[in-house]
Amino acid sequence: MSGLDSVRADLAEMLDEAEWNWLMPHAQRDVLLVVAPGLSLLDVGVAIASDNVAEVQSWIQQNLLAKPTATQLSDWNSDQEKRFSALIVRPYVLVQELSVPSDTPEVKGTY
Repeated sequence: MSGLDSVRADLAEMLDEAEWNWLMPHAQRDVLLVVAPGLSLLDVGVAIASDNVAEVQSWIQQNLLAKPTATQLSDWNSDQEKRFSALIVRPYVLVQELSVPSDTPEVKGTY
């Protein structure tokens, strides 16, 4: 297994889901990075872990990788159970919003 394959395998094991309230301390420490939908969280993690500066800079310039905006932080603070895919690549925590499937039925009624 090559070095990058090993890094990818290690990071794949650390990829997990997290609620916003678990991620808030990382946002407060200014180490949270938001990965755009459509971009692989794992690919971004591998690029950061392997110091692929050119690729990371390209994503930043295209606004595909950024610190959360004030609007995002406000929205997430009002929904602390909001779920994300998350990956720790020290010193950063990479996150990507998980969308709720539109075909998920709402639970209504009395029990």
